[in-house]
Amino acid sequence: VQHPASMTHITYPPEERLRHGISEGLVRISVGLETLDDLLTDIQQALDRSA
Repeated sequence: VQHPASMTHITYPPEERLRHGISEGLVRISVGLETLDDLLTDIQQALDRSA
């Protein structure tokens, strides 16, 4: 899980990030070969535990 605005694109000015579609609320999730159901279950479990 990555927050591009504060990680990979932190050196870009906010206006430039927005031009490229990188908002403060954008979260990038890198996935492998899991099925969609497995991914959704994993994400839901993580959110439930963080609440």
